[in-house]
Amino acid sequence: MKFKSLLVKVLMSLALVAPVAASAQAPAAQAATVKAVNKQVVVNYVSGYSVKAWKNYKVKLGAANDTGISFKHGTTLTVVGEVKYKKQTWYKIADNEWILASYTLSHKAWAKKAAAAKKAAAKAAKKAAAKAAKKVSKSKQTKQNKVVALAKAQVGKPYVWGATGPYSFDCSGLTSYVYSRALGKYITRTTYTQVHQGKTVAVSTATLKKGDLLFWGSKSSPYHVGIYVGGGKFVHAATPSQGVIKQSLSYYFWPSTAKRLI
Repeated sequence: MKFKSLLVKVLMSLALVAPVAASAQAPAAQAATVKAVNKQVVVNYVSGYSVKAWKNYKVKLGAANDTGISFKHGTTLTVVGEVKYKKQTWYKIADNEWILASYTLSHKAWAKKAAAAKKAAAKAAKKAAAKAAKKVSKSKQTKQNKVVALAKAQVGKPYVWGATGPYSFDCSGLTSYVYSRALGKYITRTTYTQVHQGKTVAVSTATLKKGDLLFWGSKSSPYHVGIYVGGGKFVHAATPSQGVIKQSLSYYFWPSTAKRLI
């Protein structure tokens, strides 16, 4: 009787302890659940490169899990499933075809990024154009200064009809000499041909630039030419009595046209 009574007590004790022990155990880890979705995303990786698709989001990435399929940067994909596994979100593209969500953007985010990239590209292009223009401008200024410096250096030399330098000049002989020696640029020999070269510019101290050729007389067959040197002044082989001089533009002796060769 004592034995039976002891056995009953032991069994009752176990019945009380068992549920407590079971409740103390850690719950089993829940498996990742794939959620069915239907949305489009755009692959956002590196321009010119692709993102791989994997057979299974659970398996270690490597050759055994490689589908051999990849999607280029900018490709639009339709997502049919979504799952979060080990703190990373995966998108199901097709059966046994998964990509990391972190390599994609929504269409809205992609459009925003594209707009920002376009704006940045336009800004960079504008900056590059300004830099190129500045470089060209600097190059032009250098050429203009060379022409002006050489023209001024001839002041005081005699005027001789038909002379092209370096010791004497007529008007078109001076201009052809200066351009040839300063820039290595051949601009023909006479006023009648020089006036048909370069770009026509307004004869105004506001628009004229150093090195512009100034012509007097007919716009198609002028009788005289000089070189604008800035500050409202020009250098020309004036007359046999004056020689090569520098003088200011005057409404009493105003050029009929001007040509820009630089």
